[in-house]
Amino acid sequence: MFTGIIEATGSISQLSRKGGDLMVTVQSSTLDFSDVKLGDSIATNGVCLTVTALSGQSFTADVSAETLALTRFGQYQVGQRVNLEKALLATGRLGGHLVSGHVDGVSELLHIEKSARAWQLWFSLPAALAPYLAHKGSVTIDGVSLTVNELAKDRFRLTIVPHTAAETTLVQLQKGALVHIEVDLIARYLERLLTTKAPAAAGGVDLVLLQQRGFL
Repeated sequence: MFTGIIEATGSISQLSRKGGDLMVTVQSSTLDFSDVKLGDSIATNGVCLTVTALSGQSFTADVSAETLALTRFGQYQVGQRVNLEKALLATGRLGGHLVSGHVDGVSELLHIEKSARAWQLWFSLPAALAPYLAHKGSVTIDGVSLTVNELAKDRFRLTIVPHTAAETTLVQLQKGALVHIEVDLIARYLERLLTTKAPAAAGGVDLVLLQQRGFL
């Protein structure tokens, strides 16, 4: 589990095809590796990767065929800049929102412009993910926890404040760039509850029950 608060950036230093999978090595001079061990999880551009090897200021992980199908890792090249976050400790602060590191899809940067000291970024909104985004709700872009400041049928706008611009790769993106998107975890589970056909009397949740309890 992650928070979407980026700890460091790094770059891909090695890519190796292994059958239908991919082995990736990420180097970072700013990520603290002192408490990282084999088997730990590191979110890399929002994708939860398991550390299989450590060497100085780098780690290696395997990217499965499933992950390759849902993310941009198959198109990445050596030198690709990435956002990094180690898994959340139970004693840590939840500064962003709950992020699983399980990418839901890919979004395109439609427009980027400077606004005072911040940046305004418009991204495409895939139809399948549209129900999960809400105005002033949370969304994760390339591992970064952000607030949806404007929402339209097929796009949404995010504001990147100076600190986030300095600590992540987001404002280095060019129009047309494709990014990883993960919707809010609570929205995902809420949909599951609402679409489960179990009777409310048996512990299921449906629209009638929510109305009775004053949620709708």
